[in-house]
Amino acid sequence: MAVHYRKLGRTSSQRKALLRNQVTALIENGRITTTEAKAEEIQRIAERLIALAVKEKDNYETVKVTAKVARKDKDGKRVKQIVDKETGKVLSESTRDKDGKLVKIENGVTVTVYDEVEKEIKKDKPSRLHARRQMLKVLYPVTEVSTENKGRKKSVKEIDLSTKLFDEIAPKYANRNGGYTRIVKLGQRKGDAAMQVIIELV
Repeated sequence: MAVHYRKLGRTSSQRKALLRNQVTALIENGRITTTEAKAEEIQRIAERLIALAVKEKDNYETVKVTAKVARKDKDGKRVKQIVDKETGKVLSESTRDKDGKLVKIENGVTVTVYDEVEKEIKKDKPSRLHARRQMLKVLYPVTEVSTENKGRKKSVKEIDLSTKLFDEIAPKYANRNGGYTRIVKLGQRKGDAAMQVIIELV
């Protein structure tokens, strides 16, 4: 029986990991440089994912939910109170006094103040949820480090590439039937003379 894909000189699991990695980079950045053989395999997978996103992009319903959001002060820091450990009664509106010193109250614990906010969220319908799961089988999780908050706990943010496919990429190709990516040849690589190419979203 003929094999209908390139082995790329790797074992099955290595090949799968390599292609997942490259497809993730393509969706995240919009273009990558690779060899022609890899690009043609990447193109097959990426085209399938984008076609799936285009088909299911509007298949959701908007739902109102109530969420708890931490209250913040004028400096953007969370507002904290001291409450009684047993009764939950507020003992102090602040954890610091007017001189900026920490307030200590017997039997008191510091808690963050939360406000209830009504939000609108997109709830996937079954077929879109299935499409999202198909995408997540291929795409690796991607994290982005914010330059503003570098070194802080919250500086790393996870990017949801399946949402990017639905909300950013799919609307651009709504009237296009296939051909979402293109391969541009750069020339042969020194050393092994493999054809180098750029694969990018059109």
